Amino acid sequence: MNIRTNFLLLAVLLPGSARAAGELDSGDTAWMLTSTALVLFMTLPGLALFYSGLVRNRNVLSVMMQCFAIACAASVLWVLVGYTLVFGDGSSLGGLTGGFGKALLAGVAADSVSGTIPETVFVMFQMTFAIITPALIVGAFAERVRFAPMLVFSLAWLLLVYVPVAHWVWGGGWLAERGFMDFAGGAVVHINAGVAALVAALLVGNRSGFPTTQMPPHNLPWTVAGACMLWVGWFGFNAGSAVASDGAAGMAMLVTHLGAATGSLAWMTAEWVKYGKPSVLGIATGMVAGLGTITPASGFVGPGGAIVIGLTAGFVCFFATLTLKQKLHIDDSLDVFPVHGVGGMLGILLTAVFVSSSYGGMGLPEGVSIAQQLGVQALGMVATIAWCGGITFVLLKAINLVMPLRVTRDQETEGLDLVLHEERGYEI
Repeated sequence: MNIRTNFLLLAVLLPGSARAAGELDSGDTAWMLTSTALVLFMTLPGLALFYSGLVRNRNVLSVMMQCFAIACAASVLWVLVGYTLVFGDGSSLGGLTGGFGKALLAGVAADSVSGTIPETVFVMFQMTFAIITPALIVGAFAERVRFAPMLVFSLAWLLLVYVPVAHWVWGGGWLAERGFMDFAGGAVVHINAGVAALVAALLVGNRSGFPTTQMPPHNLPWTVAGACMLWVGWFGFNAGSAVASDGAAGMAMLVTHLGAATGSLAWMTAEWVKYGKPSVLGIATGMVAGLGTITPASGFVGPGGAIVIGLTAGFVCFFATLTLKQKLHIDDSLDVFPVHGVGGMLGILLTAVFVSSSYGGMGLPEGVSIAQQLGVQALGMVATIAWCGGITFVLLKAINLVMPLRVTRDQETEGLDLVLHEERGYEI
Protein backbone atom coordinates (compact mmCIF):
# COMPACT_ATOMS: atom_id res chain seq x y z
CA MET A 1 0.00 0.00 0.00
CA ASN A 2 1.28 3.47 -0.88
CA ILE A 3 -0.09 6.17 1.39
CA ARG A 4 1.53 9.56 1.18
CA THR A 5 2.61 9.81 4.80
CA ASN A 6 2.80 7.81 7.98
CA PHE A 7 0.22 10.18 9.45
CA LEU A 8 -2.33 9.09 6.86
CA LEU A 9 -1.48 5.46 7.41
CA LEU A 10 -2.23 5.85 11.10
CA ALA A 11 -5.52 7.57 10.31
CA VAL A 12 -6.62 4.68 8.13
CA LEU A 13 -5.70 2.03 10.69
CA LEU A 14 -7.01 3.70 13.85
CA PRO A 15 -9.10 1.40 16.05
CA GLY A 16 -12.80 1.76 15.27
CA SER A 17 -12.18 3.03 11.76
CA ALA A 18 -14.71 1.87 9.18
CA ARG A 19 -11.78 1.13 6.84
CA ALA A 20 -8.95 -1.33 6.97
CA ALA A 21 -5.92 -1.62 4.75
CA GLY A 22 -6.62 -3.81 1.74
CA GLU A 23 -10.40 -3.58 2.18
CA LEU A 24 -12.17 -1.68 -0.58
CA ASP A 25 -14.23 1.31 0.57
CA SER A 26 -16.85 2.70 -1.81
CA GLY A 27 -16.78 6.18 -0.29
CA ASP A 28 -13.01 6.47 -0.63
CA THR A 29 -13.22 5.11 -4.17
CA ALA A 30 -15.90 7.60 -5.21
CA TRP A 31 -13.89 10.50 -3.80
CA MET A 32 -10.68 9.39 -5.50
CA LEU A 33 -12.44 8.96 -8.84
CA THR A 34 -13.70 12.53 -8.46
CA SER A 35 -10.29 13.82 -7.36
CA THR A 36 -8.61 12.20 -10.33
CA ALA A 37 -10.98 13.94 -12.74
CA LEU A 38 -10.41 17.24 -10.92
CA VAL A 39 -6.62 17.04 -11.21
CA LEU A 40 -6.76 16.17 -14.91
CA PHE A 41 -9.18 19.10 -15.31
CA MET A 42 -6.39 21.33 -13.95
CA THR A 43 -4.25 20.63 -17.02
CA LEU A 44 -6.97 20.21 -19.63
CA PRO A 45 -8.51 22.70 -19.93
CA GLY A 46 -7.39 24.70 -16.85
CA LEU A 47 -3.66 25.17 -17.42
CA ALA A 48 -4.11 25.25 -21.21
CA LEU A 49 -6.51 28.19 -20.92
CA PHE A 50 -4.50 29.91 -18.18
CA TYR A 51 -1.28 29.80 -20.21
CA SER A 52 -2.74 30.41 -23.66
CA GLY A 53 -4.49 33.55 -22.48
CA LEU A 54 -1.19 34.97 -21.26
CA VAL A 55 0.75 34.66 -24.50
CA ARG A 56 0.41 36.82 -27.60
CA ASN A 57 -2.29 35.89 -30.10
CA ARG A 58 0.13 34.34 -32.60
CA ASN A 59 1.20 31.69 -30.07
CA VAL A 60 -2.12 30.64 -28.54
CA LEU A 61 -2.44 27.25 -30.21
CA SER A 62 1.21 26.37 -29.66
CA VAL A 63 0.76 26.54 -25.88
CA MET A 64 -2.50 24.59 -26.01
CA MET A 65 -0.79 21.99 -28.21
CA GLN A 66 2.07 21.62 -25.75
CA CYS A 67 -0.27 21.03 -22.80
CA PHE A 68 -2.40 18.59 -24.81
CA ALA A 69 0.53 16.60 -26.18
CA ILE A 70 2.25 16.37 -22.80
CA ALA A 71 -0.96 15.06 -21.24
CA CYS A 72 -1.17 12.31 -23.84
CA ALA A 73 2.50 11.31 -23.93
CA ALA A 74 3.00 11.46 -20.15
CA SER A 75 -0.01 9.16 -19.69
CA VAL A 76 1.57 6.47 -21.84
CA LEU A 77 5.00 6.83 -20.21
CA TRP A 78 3.41 6.60 -16.77
CA VAL A 79 1.78 3.27 -17.63
CA LEU A 80 4.93 1.90 -19.25
CA VAL A 81 7.44 2.62 -16.48
CA GLY A 82 6.52 5.75 -14.50
CA TYR A 83 4.17 4.14 -11.99
CA THR A 84 6.43 1.20 -11.20
CA LEU A 85 9.53 3.38 -10.84
CA VAL A 86 7.75 5.57 -8.27
CA PHE A 87 5.64 3.05 -6.37
CA GLY A 88 6.92 -0.37 -7.43
CA ASP A 89 8.31 -2.80 -4.86
CA GLY A 90 12.06 -3.05 -4.54
CA SER A 91 14.48 -0.48 -5.90
CA SER A 92 16.56 0.21 -8.96
CA LEU A 93 19.33 2.55 -10.02
CA GLY A 94 20.95 2.41 -6.61
CA GLY A 95 17.72 3.18 -4.78
CA LEU A 96 16.92 6.30 -6.78
CA THR A 97 13.64 4.79 -7.95
CA GLY A 98 11.31 1.91 -7.28
CA GLY A 99 11.59 -1.46 -9.00
CA PHE A 100 10.34 -2.62 -12.39
CA GLY A 101 7.88 -5.20 -11.03
CA LYS A 102 4.84 -3.24 -12.21
CA ALA A 103 6.12 -2.12 -15.59
CA LEU A 104 3.24 -1.94 -18.05
CA LEU A 105 1.06 -2.20 -14.92
CA ALA A 106 1.89 -5.87 -14.49
CA GLY A 107 -0.28 -7.30 -11.72
CA VAL A 108 -2.62 -4.31 -11.65
CA ALA A 109 -6.05 -5.82 -12.27
CA ALA A 110 -9.63 -4.66 -11.81
CA ASP A 111 -9.74 -6.25 -8.36
CA SER A 112 -6.31 -4.98 -7.19
CA VAL A 113 -6.55 -2.82 -4.07
CA SER A 114 -4.22 -0.05 -2.90
CA GLY A 115 -5.14 0.96 0.64
CA THR A 116 -8.92 1.23 0.46
CA ILE A 117 -9.31 2.07 -3.24
CA PRO A 118 -8.81 0.13 -6.48
CA GLU A 119 -5.19 0.24 -7.56
CA THR A 120 -6.32 1.32 -11.01
CA VAL A 121 -7.73 4.48 -9.44
CA PHE A 122 -4.50 5.10 -7.54
CA VAL A 123 -2.52 4.63 -10.77
CA MET A 124 -4.74 7.12 -12.57
CA PHE A 125 -4.71 9.65 -9.73
CA GLN A 126 -0.93 9.64 -9.62
CA MET A 127 -0.82 9.87 -13.41
CA THR A 128 -2.56 13.23 -13.32
CA PHE A 129 0.27 14.61 -11.18
CA ALA A 130 2.81 13.27 -13.66
CA ILE A 131 0.88 15.06 -16.41
CA ILE A 132 0.61 18.52 -14.89
CA THR A 133 4.18 18.83 -13.59
CA PRO A 134 6.02 18.91 -16.96
CA ALA A 135 3.10 20.89 -18.41
CA LEU A 136 3.80 23.65 -15.89
CA ILE A 137 7.34 24.04 -17.23
CA VAL A 138 6.24 25.09 -20.73
CA GLY A 139 5.23 28.47 -19.33
CA ALA A 140 8.92 29.31 -18.88
CA PHE A 141 9.86 29.09 -22.56
CA ALA A 142 6.50 29.88 -24.17
CA GLU A 143 6.53 31.61 -27.56
CA ARG A 144 10.04 30.54 -28.63
CA VAL A 145 10.63 26.76 -28.40
CA ARG A 146 10.15 24.15 -31.11
CA PHE A 147 7.51 21.52 -30.55
CA ALA A 148 9.56 18.35 -31.11
CA PRO A 149 12.42 19.12 -28.70
CA MET A 150 9.88 20.38 -26.18
CA LEU A 151 8.10 17.03 -26.24
CA VAL A 152 11.34 15.04 -26.03
CA PHE A 153 12.51 17.17 -23.11
CA SER A 154 9.18 16.82 -21.27
CA LEU A 155 9.21 13.02 -21.44
CA ALA A 156 12.90 12.68 -20.57
CA TRP A 157 12.46 15.14 -17.70
CA LEU A 158 9.45 13.23 -16.40
CA LEU A 159 11.47 10.02 -16.33
CA LEU A 160 14.76 11.40 -14.98
CA VAL A 161 13.59 14.17 -12.64
CA TYR A 162 9.95 13.76 -11.62
CA VAL A 163 10.04 9.98 -11.14
CA PRO A 164 13.07 9.86 -8.79
CA VAL A 165 11.90 12.77 -6.64
CA ALA A 166 8.37 11.35 -6.43
CA HIS A 167 9.86 8.03 -5.31
CA TRP A 168 12.02 9.72 -2.67
CA VAL A 169 9.02 11.50 -1.20
CA TRP A 170 5.94 9.33 -1.87
CA GLY A 171 7.30 5.94 -2.87
CA GLY A 172 9.09 5.08 0.35
CA GLY A 173 12.45 6.53 -0.70
CA TRP A 174 15.15 8.13 1.40
CA LEU A 175 13.31 11.39 2.08
CA ALA A 176 10.20 9.54 3.23
CA GLU A 177 12.36 7.51 5.61
CA ARG A 178 13.67 10.74 7.14
CA GLY A 179 10.16 12.06 7.77
CA PHE A 180 10.06 14.64 4.97
CA MET A 181 6.62 16.26 4.76
CA ASP A 182 5.19 16.98 1.33
CA PHE A 183 1.51 16.18 1.38
CA ALA A 184 0.56 16.91 -2.24
CA GLY A 185 3.62 18.07 -4.15
CA GLY A 186 5.44 21.15 -2.85
CA ALA A 187 8.77 19.56 -3.79
CA VAL A 188 7.64 16.84 -6.19
CA VAL A 189 5.54 19.16 -8.35
CA HIS A 190 6.17 22.83 -7.64
CA ILE A 191 9.87 23.04 -6.75
CA ASN A 192 10.64 20.58 -9.52
CA ALA A 193 8.66 22.49 -12.13
CA GLY A 194 9.87 25.88 -10.91
CA VAL A 195 13.58 25.02 -10.89
CA ALA A 196 13.33 23.35 -14.30
CA ALA A 197 11.56 26.45 -15.59
CA LEU A 198 14.33 28.74 -14.36
CA VAL A 199 17.05 26.60 -15.93
CA ALA A 200 15.10 26.40 -19.18
CA ALA A 201 14.49 30.15 -19.31
CA LEU A 202 18.20 30.80 -18.80
CA LEU A 203 19.37 28.29 -21.41
CA VAL A 204 16.76 29.04 -24.07
CA GLY A 205 17.17 32.79 -23.63
CA ASN A 206 14.77 35.70 -23.59
CA ARG A 207 12.07 36.35 -26.15
CA SER A 208 13.06 38.81 -28.84
CA GLY A 209 12.49 42.30 -27.49
CA PHE A 210 12.39 41.32 -23.81
CA PRO A 211 12.47 43.30 -21.52
CA THR A 212 12.06 46.54 -23.46
CA THR A 213 9.10 45.51 -25.64
CA GLN A 214 5.68 45.20 -24.02
CA MET A 215 4.22 41.72 -24.39
CA PRO A 216 0.69 41.94 -22.93
CA PRO A 217 -1.56 38.88 -22.61
CA HIS A 218 -3.84 38.52 -25.61
CA ASN A 219 -6.91 37.28 -23.69
CA LEU A 220 -7.17 37.83 -19.95
CA PRO A 221 -10.71 36.37 -19.72
CA TRP A 222 -9.24 33.03 -20.87
CA THR A 223 -6.58 33.31 -18.20
CA VAL A 224 -9.10 34.06 -15.47
CA ALA A 225 -11.32 31.20 -16.61
CA GLY A 226 -8.32 28.88 -16.53
CA ALA A 227 -7.35 30.17 -13.08
CA CYS A 228 -10.83 29.42 -11.76
CA MET A 229 -10.56 25.88 -13.12
CA LEU A 230 -7.21 25.48 -11.40
CA TRP A 231 -8.70 26.63 -8.10
CA VAL A 232 -11.52 24.11 -8.23
CA GLY A 233 -9.29 21.35 -9.56
CA TRP A 234 -6.80 21.94 -6.74
CA PHE A 235 -9.30 20.48 -4.27
CA GLY A 236 -8.71 17.14 -5.98
CA PHE A 237 -4.97 17.82 -6.01
CA ASN A 238 -4.70 18.43 -2.26
CA ALA A 239 -7.75 16.90 -0.62
CA GLY A 240 -7.45 13.90 -2.94
CA SER A 241 -3.95 13.30 -1.62
CA ALA A 242 -5.54 12.07 1.61
CA VAL A 243 -6.42 8.98 -0.48
CA ALA A 244 -9.61 8.72 1.56
CA SER A 245 -12.96 10.40 2.07
CA ASP A 246 -12.45 11.47 5.66
CA GLY A 247 -11.61 14.30 8.03
CA ALA A 248 -8.07 14.63 6.68
CA ALA A 249 -9.46 15.28 3.20
CA GLY A 250 -11.95 17.77 4.59
CA MET A 251 -9.27 19.74 6.41
CA ALA A 252 -7.02 19.64 3.35
CA MET A 253 -9.84 21.11 1.27
CA LEU A 254 -10.50 23.85 3.81
CA VAL A 255 -6.87 24.96 4.12
CA THR A 256 -6.42 24.75 0.35
CA HIS A 257 -9.25 27.21 -0.17
CA LEU A 258 -7.89 29.55 2.51
CA GLY A 259 -4.42 29.44 0.96
CA ALA A 260 -5.85 30.43 -2.41
CA ALA A 261 -8.01 33.22 -1.01
CA THR A 262 -5.32 34.81 1.14
CA GLY A 263 -2.67 34.44 -1.56
CA SER A 264 -4.95 36.34 -3.93
CA LEU A 265 -5.62 39.10 -1.42
CA ALA A 266 -1.94 39.50 -0.55
CA TRP A 267 -0.83 39.76 -4.20
CA MET A 268 -3.67 42.16 -4.96
CA THR A 269 -2.71 44.34 -1.99
CA ALA A 270 0.99 44.39 -2.88
CA GLU A 271 0.18 45.34 -6.46
CA TRP A 272 -2.35 47.96 -5.36
CA VAL A 273 0.16 49.62 -3.06
CA LYS A 274 3.00 49.54 -5.58
CA TYR A 275 1.12 50.55 -8.74
CA GLY A 276 -1.99 52.29 -7.42
CA LYS A 277 -4.44 49.82 -8.98
CA PRO A 278 -5.18 46.13 -8.49
CA SER A 279 -5.32 43.93 -11.60
CA VAL A 280 -7.29 40.81 -12.44
CA LEU A 281 -4.07 39.14 -13.63
CA GLY A 282 -2.50 39.92 -10.26
CA ILE A 283 -5.30 38.49 -8.17
CA ALA A 284 -5.40 35.34 -10.33
CA THR A 285 -1.63 34.89 -10.10
CA GLY A 286 -1.77 35.39 -6.33
CA MET A 287 -4.30 32.58 -6.17
CA VAL A 288 -1.89 30.21 -7.94
CA ALA A 289 0.93 31.30 -5.63
CA GLY A 290 -1.23 30.64 -2.56
CA LEU A 291 -2.27 27.23 -3.86
CA GLY A 292 1.25 26.17 -4.75
CA THR A 293 2.51 27.22 -1.33
CA ILE A 294 -0.22 25.52 0.70
CA THR A 295 0.14 22.29 -1.30
CA PRO A 296 2.89 20.62 0.76
CA ALA A 297 1.26 21.70 4.02
CA SER A 298 -2.35 20.96 3.12
CA GLY A 299 -2.58 17.69 5.03
CA PHE A 300 -0.70 18.91 8.08
CA VAL A 301 -1.80 22.44 9.02
CA GLY A 302 -4.98 24.04 10.35
CA PRO A 303 -6.91 27.09 9.15
CA GLY A 304 -4.73 29.58 11.03
CA GLY A 305 -1.55 28.20 9.52
CA ALA A 306 -3.15 28.22 6.07
CA ILE A 307 -4.01 31.91 6.33
CA VAL A 308 -0.44 32.83 7.29
CA ILE A 309 0.99 30.61 4.56
CA GLY A 310 -1.31 32.10 1.92
CA LEU A 311 -0.59 35.70 2.90
CA THR A 312 3.15 35.04 2.96
CA ALA A 313 2.95 33.37 -0.44
CA GLY A 314 1.15 36.29 -2.06
CA PHE A 315 3.66 38.88 -0.91
CA VAL A 316 6.84 36.81 -1.36
CA CYS A 317 5.93 35.49 -4.82
CA PHE A 318 4.88 38.96 -5.98
CA PHE A 319 8.28 40.43 -5.17
CA ALA A 320 10.07 37.35 -6.51
CA THR A 321 8.34 37.91 -9.85
CA LEU A 322 9.38 41.55 -9.95
CA THR A 323 12.97 40.67 -9.06
CA LEU A 324 13.28 37.99 -11.72
CA LYS A 325 11.90 40.05 -14.58
CA GLN A 326 12.62 43.67 -13.75
CA LYS A 327 15.98 43.37 -11.96
CA LEU A 328 17.53 40.15 -13.26
CA HIS A 329 15.87 40.39 -16.71
CA ILE A 330 15.24 36.64 -16.89
CA ASP A 331 12.37 35.87 -19.23
CA ASP A 332 10.47 33.13 -17.45
CA SER A 333 7.56 34.00 -19.72
CA LEU A 334 4.63 33.00 -17.52
CA ASP A 335 6.33 33.28 -14.09
CA VAL A 336 6.70 29.57 -13.36
CA PHE A 337 9.73 29.87 -11.09
CA PRO A 338 8.68 32.84 -8.92
CA VAL A 339 5.15 31.46 -8.46
CA HIS A 340 5.58 27.69 -8.37
CA GLY A 341 9.26 27.34 -7.50
CA VAL A 342 9.46 30.02 -4.83
CA GLY A 343 5.98 29.11 -3.56
CA GLY A 344 6.92 25.44 -3.29
CA MET A 345 10.10 26.23 -1.36
CA LEU A 346 8.25 28.53 0.98
CA GLY A 347 5.53 25.96 1.56
CA ILE A 348 7.98 23.14 2.26
CA LEU A 349 9.71 25.20 4.96
CA LEU A 350 6.54 26.64 6.52
CA THR A 351 5.07 23.14 6.81
CA ALA A 352 7.64 22.39 9.50
CA VAL A 353 6.40 25.35 11.52
CA PHE A 354 2.63 25.18 11.16
CA VAL A 355 2.32 21.41 11.47
CA SER A 356 3.00 22.00 15.18
CA SER A 357 -0.06 21.58 17.37
CA SER A 358 0.94 24.89 18.97
CA TYR A 359 -0.14 26.59 15.75
CA GLY A 360 -3.23 24.50 15.10
CA GLY A 361 -1.56 21.79 13.02
CA MET A 362 -1.89 18.04 13.40
CA GLY A 363 1.32 17.89 15.42
CA LEU A 364 4.89 16.79 14.88
CA PRO A 365 5.97 13.17 15.40
CA GLU A 366 6.83 12.39 19.00
CA GLY A 367 10.30 13.58 19.93
CA VAL A 368 10.69 15.79 16.85
CA SER A 369 11.05 19.55 17.32
CA ILE A 370 10.19 22.29 14.85
CA ALA A 371 13.90 22.92 14.32
CA GLN A 372 14.56 19.25 13.55
CA GLN A 373 11.67 19.04 11.14
CA LEU A 374 12.80 22.27 9.51
CA GLY A 375 16.18 20.66 8.94
CA VAL A 376 14.58 17.66 7.24
CA GLN A 377 12.44 19.97 5.09
CA ALA A 378 15.47 22.04 4.09
CA LEU A 379 17.39 18.89 3.20
CA GLY A 380 14.60 17.68 0.95
CA MET A 381 14.24 21.10 -0.64
CA VAL A 382 17.97 21.41 -1.42
CA ALA A 383 18.15 17.85 -2.74
CA THR A 384 15.23 18.49 -5.06
CA ILE A 385 16.71 21.76 -6.33
CA ALA A 386 20.12 20.19 -6.95
CA TRP A 387 18.80 17.06 -8.67
CA CYS A 388 16.27 18.91 -10.80
CA GLY A 389 18.59 21.77 -11.71
CA GLY A 390 21.47 19.49 -12.69
CA ILE A 391 19.48 16.98 -14.72
CA THR A 392 17.43 19.69 -16.43
CA PHE A 393 20.61 21.52 -17.49
CA VAL A 394 22.16 18.36 -18.95
CA LEU A 395 18.95 17.34 -20.72
CA LEU A 396 18.45 20.70 -22.41
CA LYS A 397 22.08 20.90 -23.49
CA ALA A 398 22.01 17.36 -24.89
CA ILE A 399 18.72 17.83 -26.75
CA ASN A 400 19.91 21.12 -28.24
CA LEU A 401 22.90 19.32 -29.77
CA VAL A 402 20.57 16.98 -31.66
CA MET A 403 17.64 19.28 -32.42
CA PRO A 404 17.73 23.05 -31.86
CA LEU A 405 15.45 24.06 -29.02
CA ARG A 406 14.64 27.50 -30.27
CA VAL A 407 12.90 28.77 -33.39
CA THR A 408 14.61 31.43 -35.50
CA ARG A 409 14.01 35.11 -34.89
CA ASP A 410 11.88 35.37 -38.03
CA GLN A 411 9.79 32.38 -36.97
CA GLU A 412 9.33 33.86 -33.52
CA THR A 413 8.08 37.08 -35.11
CA GLU A 414 5.67 35.19 -37.36
CA GLY A 415 4.33 33.15 -34.44
CA LEU A 416 4.53 29.51 -33.48
CA ASP A 417 0.90 28.76 -34.34
CA LEU A 418 1.57 29.21 -38.05
CA VAL A 419 5.23 28.18 -38.15
CA LEU A 420 4.91 24.93 -36.18
CA HIS A 421 1.28 23.95 -36.64
CA GLU A 422 0.09 25.72 -39.79
CA GLU A 423 -2.86 27.15 -37.90
CA ARG A 424 -3.96 30.55 -36.66
CA GLY A 425 -5.63 30.50 -33.29
CA TYR A 426 -6.50 34.19 -33.20
CA GLU A 427 -8.86 33.86 -36.17
CA ILE A 428 -11.27 31.85 -34.01
